[in-house]
Amino acid sequence: MHKKIHIGLAQWHHSHWYSSNSSVSAGLSQYSRYFSSIEGNASFYALPSSANLKKWHDSTPSYFKFCFKFPQEISHKQGLIHCSRLVCDFLNRISPLNDKLGIIWLQLDAHFAAKDLYRLAAFLKDLPTEFNYGVEVRHLDFFRKGDVERKFNQILKAYHVNRVIFDTRSLFACEQKDAVLDVPTREALAAKPRVPTHVINTGSHPFVRVIVPMDIELGRWVLMQWVEKVVFWLNQGLLPYLFFHTPDNVRAPHLAIEFTKLLNARLPDIEPLPEWPGGTQGDLF
Repeated sequence: MHKKIHIGLAQWHHSHWYSSNSSVSAGLSQYSRYFSSIEGNASFYALPSSANLKKWHDSTPSYFKFCFKFPQEISHKQGLIHCSRLVCDFLNRISPLNDKLGIIWLQLDAHFAAKDLYRLAAFLKDLPTEFNYGVEVRHLDFFRKGDVERKFNQILKAYHVNRVIFDTRSLFACEQKDAVLDVPTREALAAKPRVPTHVINTGSHPFVRVIVPMDIELGRWVLMQWVEKVVFWLNQGLLPYLFFHTPDNVRAPHLAIEFTKLLNARLPDIEPLPEWPGGTQGDLF
């Protein structure tokens, strides 16, 4: 499966997934037997140590991909300016992973708007070309299908950078239901961006993040739509990355595995992932 598509989650260690005495490194070893990639959100807050990077490299298969997020010091605090040293330090730190580096992605907050696009263009222009990159935006300027969005997409295409798609549709759709929402879903509704899902590939590695509410049945329609889009991308010769979330991520592994079953029904040569140990599969869908 890793030869055509990368599937992963937002984290490789969760207290509900493994035995209580499992270490974080042991969690990665088990995680990588199921999934071929991981969102590297921890690098947003601090650079991983060289020792940890070596452990992570040695405990994962050759095809595994780490998709690290640019540190917040670069994206949020410096706003992409006067940060060349920080960028060099970050890329130099993670570069020993070599072929296990997937998409290095930049997440910009809702304050980064149309007036700031010149900063993004300059930032991307100066990045080393030997890595693959992605950019996620959250300001609604970039979702209005007007000149601003077109300019944004053109910048990404010019530098072969992938537009990161965060699909929160099913999460916010549950607000329309009459059922009482659980605490994790309420917290996710308050924290996640309410932005349209614009499906466009500006590079060769479409990068999709999908969050589904705790009542996972509400997300089946979203999974089915992504199955069709992934089939389309694969037929174009693209190699997509998809990462699956639930509000507390306890059942995120099962959600991702369910997606691969649906994809297998459309493309039998892509095998579904094996069942995740622990938890109950019967309460999904």
